[in-house]
Amino acid sequence: MLKDSAGRMQVLGSAFMAAALAAVVGTALAFEHIGGYIPCKLCLEQRIPYYIGVPIALVALIAALMKWPGIIARGALLLVGLLMVYSIYLGVFHSGVEWGWWPGPLDCSTSSTSGLTTDASDLLGAIDLQKPPSCDEAAARFLGLSFAGWNVIASVVLAAAALKAAFAKN
Repeated sequence: MLKDSAGRMQVLGSAFMAAALAAVVGTALAFEHIGGYIPCKLCLEQRIPYYIGVPIALVALIAALMKWPGIIARGALLLVGLLMVYSIYLGVFHSGVEWGWWPGPLDCSTSSTSGLTTDASDLLGAIDLQKPPSCDEAAARFLGLSFAGWNVIASVVLAAAALKAAFAKN
């Protein structure tokens, strides 16, 4: 494939990043659409670095495979790493809100399941009345961590991988 280790590291690193970022955000979407866990405002914000990072990682992969100047693949991987550092911040902030360490955004309302309509003619009107879950209540905890806590762990691993690939030496 590629003879130099930096080029190989950029190809493998960018391919891993694209797949891993897509897997993480895909898992969040599966918990929402299949598992029925409705995301709060902060949950949705934590997905943004992944939505942006996947195409950037694919650009890094194409640049590395096409042997474009190394600065392109390295820069894209660095950008993905910085997005994951931002994702760490978002996850820590959300986890802190869930644990009550600091207040969350004022517009992150409490959940409301009362008043659900059973009248199909008023279904669209009922959508406007639905409130998203509160940011200060974890939807679920697995091994003691909420989804936000698991995002911190995933983001730390992904940030380290992206930055290692971006700064790989020849």
